[in-house]
Amino acid sequence: MTSGDFKIGILVSGRGTNLQAIMDAIENGELNARIAVVLSNKKEAPALERARKKNIEAVTLNPKSYADKKEFDLALAKELEDRQIDLVCLAGYMRILGPEFIQKFKGKIINIHPSLLPAFPGLDVQQKAIDYGVKFSGCTVHFVNEEVDGGPIILQAVVPVHESDDAESLAQRILIQEHLIYPRAIQMIVENRLHIENRKVSYKESVS
Repeated sequence: MTSGDFKIGILVSGRGTNLQAIMDAIENGELNARIAVVLSNKKEAPALERARKKNIEAVTLNPKSYADKKEFDLALAKELEDRQIDLVCLAGYMRILGPEFIQKFKGKIINIHPSLLPAFPGLDVQQKAIDYGVKFSGCTVHFVNEEVDGGPIILQAVVPVHESDDAESLAQRILIQEHLIYPRAIQMIVENRLHIENRKVSYKESVS
């Protein structure tokens, strides 16, 4: 498979550091895929400029331009379907995808979350981890289903929580690991190495 054969669509709302990690992995030959489009619900998202600097199509859809969440999600889905996307990657996308969107791309949506799921789903997870007193946190790449941060787990990385940590310092150390495991998980999907049974993901040997 050449790098242009497997097409990714990336959904962003913010800085785009995981988008940058994916772009870097493609550029370095570590990820055999092509980003066909970057989509955002926020026109000012810095991630869009990151994409444009690499000559990647970057599109904004304003949720306020649509009658409701369902209509917005269907418009988002159409942008991806028009480009025949093989995999949808959420990279700091701050909207919950509705069931219509998820069904259209069932088994083809992944997300990265800054905790060791199933612990601390949702938002503000670094502060939750510190408040709870955990000794280790980390990040999780998982498939997306209709349960928020509840889909089958692909990869995880562990990060120790230091007594001196605040939410920001912990988030920065977790982010380093996010940038490592997200491209790796995508490459495993490109290579068709994942098998899901019930909610458990197992790994097959690399398929050429």
